[in-house]
Amino acid sequence: MPTLFSPADLKAALPTGLLSFPVTDFDANGDFDARGYRARLEWLAPYGTATLFAAGGTGEFFSLTPREYSDVVRTAIEGSGGQVPIVAGAGYGTRTAIEYAQEAERLGAAGILLMPPYLTETSQAGLRAHIAAVCKSTKLGVIVYNRANCRVSAETLLAVADECPNLIGFKDGVGEIENMVSVFTALGDRLTYLGGLPTAEVYAAAYLAMGVPTYSSAVFNFIPRTALDFYKAVTTRDDATVQRLLRDFFFPYLAIRNKQPGYAVSIVKAGAAIVGHGAGPVRSPINDLSDAEVEQLRPLIEALGPQN
Repeated sequence: MPTLFSPADLKAALPTGLLSFPVTDFDANGDFDARGYRARLEWLAPYGTATLFAAGGTGEFFSLTPREYSDVVRTAIEGSGGQVPIVAGAGYGTRTAIEYAQEAERLGAAGILLMPPYLTETSQAGLRAHIAAVCKSTKLGVIVYNRANCRVSAETLLAVADECPNLIGFKDGVGEIENMVSVFTALGDRLTYLGGLPTAEVYAAAYLAMGVPTYSSAVFNFIPRTALDFYKAVTTRDDATVQRLLRDFFFPYLAIRNKQPGYAVSIVKAGAAIVGHGAGPVRSPINDLSDAEVEQLRPLIEALGPQN
């Protein structure tokens, strides 16, 4: 079905509020649980986000089969009822990323988050060709995720932006301040800019000062009220609230998250289970938190008060 959002519509919607990546629900057998996923979206919907990213990094895009990808994106679009833009992940090699992007367009997604290519290192010329090819394969707005082996220079982005009008966004998951400032200086309002480092709240105030108006919140999956309170505090320069939540929740949370690679996803699913909205286990090659680590997380969440 056709999308309700043009690239310009999506670009305008992204900076208007907090963004989030819903976790993907799996049942006891590890299969996609569409009913649970839909219930999750219904639970989170009243809190309000500017955009939802289906089958993103926190949604375990890397572990989904192509059929599951379609089911996840379709369920998210149906659940949104056209009220919230649904941006779908796409990635791996260029031809595979094109297939994902075209499937997301067919399903009615509002845009594409272009994840890093799989495994191989590449040059700026290779990244330029890759990003441009995906952009040209779809009418949807495309957001480049600057992360891992997709570290894009300002020159590369500028070249693709000149070639591809539907390149609308740059999401930074690296945290190199010089490159971020260089990109913003070179492209200005040609793109919209999103914070995308794991637990983006820690960097939100600094990124706002650089011209990055919003970020994707993983913790919105289990503490939506607090996530929105923090976003409001950042955007209104309520430094006292920002520092309190960083001290009392986010830095202790990071201490658990940083214990194992992959815990940026695992700890979110653990949090969702603690608040009564479990999404099942993560899929290998990442692993779930230990029981002891879950019990370290629980009082951090409970101290924030009710989220419903």
